[in-house]
Amino acid sequence: MTAKTNLSKLVAVLAMFAASALSAPAAMAHGAAGPLHGGVVQTASDLSFELVATAEGAAIYIQDHGKDADASRFDGKLTVLNGAEKSEAPLKPAGANKLEAKGVNLSKGAKAVAVLTTNSKKSITVRFTIK
Repeated sequence: MTAKTNLSKLVAVLAMFAASALSAPAAMAHGAAGPLHGGVVQTASDLSFELVATAEGAAIYIQDHGKDADASRFDGKLTVLNGAEKSEAPLKPAGANKLEAKGVNLSKGAKAVAVLTTNSKKSITVRFTIK
């Protein structure tokens, strides 16, 4: 009778685990959201950064969990490698969640690295490949 009781308990425990697994909410993974401005999106330090080519150079839009981040809290430098050609420009706040780098060229296949510093002196490095 003991073996039958233990088997019944085991079946009951397994049924509870199965029921809890089926009723658990789906986990949402953190990661880069899709581009909102037609650029390339990467994540770093729990923020999303979208690099977009502009007529004057480049813009980076910053999102914090789907909400616009305050770009005035950031400054830094954007370095772009187009084959053997290297260009750099300072990143300056240019609106709500937008930083601008003037004088760089983002062509297809280029690699870009944004090195940002927050107003609390935290450094964030974001790497992009232009598609």
